[in-house]
Amino acid sequence: MIAPVCRFCASSLDQVFVDLGMSPPSNALLTAERLTQMERFYPLKAFVCSNCFLVQLEEFESPQEIFSDYAYFSSYSTTWLEHCKRYANEATDELRLGAGHRVVEIASNDGYLLQYFVERGVPVLGVEPAANVAATAVAKGIPTEVDFFGTQTARRLSASHGSANLVAANNVLAHVPDVNDFVEGVRILLAPGGRATFEFPHLLRLMEFNQFDTIYHEHFSYLSALTASQIFRKHALKIVRVQHLPTHGGSLRVWVAHEAEGIEPESSVDDVLREERAGGLDRLETYQRFPERVEFVKRRLLEFLIQARDDGKRVAAYGAAAKGTTLFNYCGIGTDLVDFVVDRNPHKQNKFMPGCHVPIYDVERVKQTRPDFLLVLPWNLREEIAGQMAHIRKWGGKFVVPIPAIEVF
Repeated sequence: MIAPVCRFCASSLDQVFVDLGMSPPSNALLTAERLTQMERFYPLKAFVCSNCFLVQLEEFESPQEIFSDYAYFSSYSTTWLEHCKRYANEATDELRLGAGHRVVEIASNDGYLLQYFVERGVPVLGVEPAANVAATAVAKGIPTEVDFFGTQTARRLSASHGSANLVAANNVLAHVPDVNDFVEGVRILLAPGGRATFEFPHLLRLMEFNQFDTIYHEHFSYLSALTASQIFRKHALKIVRVQHLPTHGGSLRVWVAHEAEGIEPESSVDDVLREERAGGLDRLETYQRFPERVEFVKRRLLEFLIQARDDGKRVAAYGAAAKGTTLFNYCGIGTDLVDFVVDRNPHKQNKFMPGCHVPIYDVERVKQTRPDFLLVLPWNLREEIAGQMAHIRKWGGKFVVPIPAIEVF
């Protein structure tokens, strides 16, 4: 077998970060007709590069296969929409954006973010690879190009629409297998004096809070500021500001400018790099300790579910998220332990979770069946979900979150 190489620095990958076994693509939901057909399973084994410390998966399916027809629509989370509106207002005010500027969002989904720039009178353009999702954005009045972003797309957009004063890339850098082509495309598209912002789940938080279920095949890379700064530097870009965000269990938003502009970074940049070094992200042995913590979470969750079943209790789950696919398949959870999953997204309802074949229903199913426990799979939205589903308390129902450790409340 040929050893994989780092997608950033091309060093050989011989250090395993965590091995979560074999798992199907996380958003490959099944119809009833497909339940008896063969499914695709790939190794869910994350490596850490001993040179640049980029944590990454091998590429088993291309982005075209994964994202050309996508079931995830960002606008179904009110918490996420509020987060995006705050960002749009902050960026518009700080960069003094107006009618003479342009905001381009890469992986713009259903227009969830760009709609707030439109409200402020700022011209926008979305770039979204999933045609079905892009159609929703266009219906909202958000101009959207259906394409995968990289150097070729950046040159075409620069020629046809001009440079971008703000390039927004929310939770997309982790989804691209060719990070160098992607970041170079941002450099090409970004106007002089402009800013690019990248949001991504913080690897330090993933490790600190046992967030192994955020590892799935659609996420090719798992980023720290230490590694991200190396990637940007290679492409003549520079991190000038870092913000800590509560989204996705703890994320970073990095503000990036052209290196040639000579901007002095804010103290927040040194602060996060210092925090990561203190957390051991520049030492290989830190990464090698992570599997023990993952196995502990698996054992505790299975103990709870088995005991609940033995006690005659019923468990349902909320949120047919990618996290759930990783969690269920790694832990071997099926309908023997969890009766069903509910989700607000109609594109997911009346389908089945990949691999484990747990059925997905509308949220009304919870009222109809009154489970004793509701396992919250998108635990990063626990407060929002607990508020929406508070009626389970009427029959003594309780919420359960599995990460960072099992909690019943």
